[in-house]
Amino acid sequence: MTLRDRLVASWYAATPTLLAIALAPLAWLFRAIVALRRALYRAGILRSARLPVPVVVVGNLTAGGAGKTPLTIALAHALAAAGRRPGLVSRGYGGSCPGVREVRGGDDPSVVGDEPLLLAASGHPTFVGRDRAAAARALLAAHRECDAIVCDDGLQHYALARDIEIAVVDGSRGLGNGRMLPAGPLREPVARLDEVDAVVRLVDASDAPAPLPHGARETTMTHEAVGWRNLAEPRRAVDPAAWRGRRVHAIAGIGHPQRFFRLLARLGVDAVPHAFADHHRFTREDLAIADADVIVMTAKDAVKCAAFADERCHALDIRARIDPALVALVLERLDGRQAA
Repeated sequence: MTLRDRLVASWYAATPTLLAIALAPLAWLFRAIVALRRALYRAGILRSARLPVPVVVVGNLTAGGAGKTPLTIALAHALAAAGRRPGLVSRGYGGSCPGVREVRGGDDPSVVGDEPLLLAASGHPTFVGRDRAAAARALLAAHRECDAIVCDDGLQHYALARDIEIAVVDGSRGLGNGRMLPAGPLREPVARLDEVDAVVRLVDASDAPAPLPHGARETTMTHEAVGWRNLAEPRRAVDPAAWRGRRVHAIAGIGHPQRFFRLLARLGVDAVPHAFADHHRFTREDLAIADADVIVMTAKDAVKCAAFADERCHALDIRARIDPALVALVLERLDGRQAA
């Protein structure tokens, strides 16, 4: 077990671990730094950039993925269906892009990041940049029709002013041991959830709901399978029933790989699991699984494997099903911002 695996296991252990206790002083220091940074923004010493259009931030409190990107895409589709013209902004985590740029299909994930390629594939204008405000301004300059920005991640990026904050929580893991990094998974204190406009819990049939702070405005979302793609031959029809009796392996380099493996089980795909770190940069060697007849993976991992994947490799496309009440809340706030 790697140090990272031990750390994550400690974060989500049922009882306090020696590792979490040993890291508590660093967590107190991190908490103090987070509090100071927020105070500087509130006092106006550090400034937040206000854009000419409303901004919706989709983020989370914990380190690692919780389903932000599928929610961002689903929300953008819902806004477009309501007559809005949203643009999407992402930091481009894992990419090497030094400034801001538009993301287009076929871009190198090592440059723009993996999640931005999924955002761009949704059909909405997508820009990446560590400075989200600069990325959003560039997007608005290039796509003057856009009348709202949805930011994938960025709950803690206070340099970009926002009109709506949505926090996503993994329904099965919750907020772990409730401690701040590195003793726990939290980027900000649990009380931060009381300040956001909505808390969206990602759930599936196997989840035992983890408690959230009282008073949080909470909705749920689920991930549903859309279909399979063969990475070497995208036009080929894929029937997973044909995999029965064959040696199937599953890879996942996402925040919570077990969620993907559970989804496969519910779909009737019996696969040997291989978990990697979130945003893992896959190489040809990672797919060199000698006894694999079939290799299945997430769409997020597929964008990094497409260049060297062979006919054994398949991606499962998913979409987030969200509560209509969340869409109504966002539209109400957007209308309120424009009326003001």
